[in-house]
Amino acid sequence: MPGLHDRTPGLSANRRVCRAQLALILLLTCSVLVSAPRFCRAGPDANSAARPNIVFILADDLGYGDLRCYGQREIKTPNLDRLATQGMRFTNCYAGSTVCAPSRCALMTGVHSGHGRIRGNGEVPLAPGDVTVAKVLKGAGYATGIFGKWGLGEADTTGVPNAQGFDEWFGYLNQHHAHNYYPDFLWRNGNREAIAGNVVANNVASTKAVYSQDLFVREALDFLDRHEGDRFFLYLPFTSPHANNEAGKQGMEVPSDEPYSDKPWPQAQKNHAAMITRLDRDIGRVLDRLHEHGLDEHTIVFFSSDNGPHKEGGADPTFFHSSGPLRGIKRDLYEGGIRVPMIVRWPGHVPTGTTNDLPWAFWDVLPTLAELTGAQAPPGLDGISVVPALLGREKAGRDQSRHEYLYWEFHERGFKQAVRAGDWKAIRFGVGGRVELYDLSKDLGETTEVAKDHPDIVARLTAYMDQARTESADWPLPREK
Repeated sequence: MPGLHDRTPGLSANRRVCRAQLALILLLTCSVLVSAPRFCRAGPDANSAARPNIVFILADDLGYGDLRCYGQREIKTPNLDRLATQGMRFTNCYAGSTVCAPSRCALMTGVHSGHGRIRGNGEVPLAPGDVTVAKVLKGAGYATGIFGKWGLGEADTTGVPNAQGFDEWFGYLNQHHAHNYYPDFLWRNGNREAIAGNVVANNVASTKAVYSQDLFVREALDFLDRHEGDRFFLYLPFTSPHANNEAGKQGMEVPSDEPYSDKPWPQAQKNHAAMITRLDRDIGRVLDRLHEHGLDEHTIVFFSSDNGPHKEGGADPTFFHSSGPLRGIKRDLYEGGIRVPMIVRWPGHVPTGTTNDLPWAFWDVLPTLAELTGAQAPPGLDGISVVPALLGREKAGRDQSRHEYLYWEFHERGFKQAVRAGDWKAIRFGVGGRVELYDLSKDLGETTEVAKDHPDIVARLTAYMDQARTESADWPLPREK
């Protein structure tokens, strides 16, 4: 037929215009493909565009009630409040423990403190065979970076971040060093890096020139700039608002107490509030950089805290009602010591402005991120994926499963265990010790102990305590008295 093939002479003017338009469309399409981030390009994984980048931000000793979106009235946290309106706010999320190292171990390895290698604030490192979130995501093709406080292995051990799946690492290795916000050195990968200007003795700076959190934010922004076209896992375990315990009543270290300078509060409380607001400001900078790179819809952001609020460095957790309606603080297994804020945002996937009351915990993070990224979670985890809770039943293709129980054990100040099963919460003080029981559906503040009224519930929850743990050479059970 005349005119069907390009080589046919006498092509009409309209057909020539169409060919020119088609060429322009092809040119523009190729240009977009060349400049688009790699996660948007066609590849062997047909669902590759659905695999998100991951940013997990962890505060240190931030209480359940320290954010405006969780009921705080005095401390300003506009960026985290905005994050909550853009995503999902969980009201029943739990840390891995009531102090930092075992809590972070649960977060990284997907097992609770009854099975974890690290069950207290010691210097026990993760082992080569331990599988971390970073190892799982690196195996799935993610660039992995951590900037902040690690706490799961000292220098020259098998527990350092670079041996546990992180490509890039800058920050503090152990908890004691991390108390000081003006250190004279930090770790970059396997090397000590001097911080010019800070003069330190006994973990307290006499000359304060460089604030460590500023360095972590700088590193995080640089990581995002360098990996905007990659899939990445950015872990930001900040140290705020932990105290510098070695500085005594002046342990709430922050460059300025603004915007609370004029408040009629004790200086430690001004500093505490300023630390939280500065943390919020810096998180806002990270969120803004994601937006500048057009990564909002391709990145799932998590924010949480490693345990409840502290009473150190001059801080008073009652001053700002840092535990909110909960009883207890850091080092307690009451709700205030282990229930933490958890905010998750992923535009177009996690419903905006929603609140979710699913009980879940840090050991659920690994299987959740594995499912989100199409990675393979290791066997034998205590955690379950909460993807259906995050995305909804329709997107996940199934209902959200629930834990039969959640378990914690703690070895400081006498051995203690806690279990939550449904709305029932039990705490046992010592091996074979007394058991307290609370009905959280009626008594969120754990004010009324009801063990005598429910011996059957006590028996069931103590049976969970007995079966939930394995022996640990580093954290053995004390002898029963």
